[in-house]
Amino acid sequence: MSPRLRAWLLALFTTVLVIGIDQATKAAVRSSLALGESRKLFLGIDLSYVRNKGVAFGFFGGGGAIVTVLTSLALVALLLYFVLRTTTPLLWLPTGLVLGGSLGNLWDRARDGAVTDFIDPEFWPAFNFADICIVVGVLGLLYVIERPHRT
Repeated sequence: MSPRLRAWLLALFTTVLVIGIDQATKAAVRSSLALGESRKLFLGIDLSYVRNKGVAFGFFGGGGAIVTVLTSLALVALLLYFVLRTTTPLLWLPTGLVLGGSLGNLWDRARDGAVTDFIDPEFWPAFNFADICIVVGVLGLLYVIERPHRT
């Protein structure tokens, strides 16, 4: 198998896995909690059913179509970068994480008009599995791009 094909398959697998876990956890929350309901999970973290119409931490709450367009443009830019550098070691992983997390949240917006958030720390806005993947993916992308290259 060529390195390019392998990278694409790994990125696709990661994307599908993230979407699957994200949608499954959100469905479990929607089926077990009423909107606005919270349960203590463990020290300092609640399980809460919250709907977020904005982006991270509720910013641009009335953004609707603008949020979707900007997210879509960012995903196109990420895919173009991946196309041009497919064989960069480990680039497939952060690409798959960001794509999967973003598509999971976009799916929520298309279906419900808002994103389901449920991990609710006491002193931080609620978030979800997709958000974790996006943040870890962006940090991973920065690492892959900026790390010293061996020559």
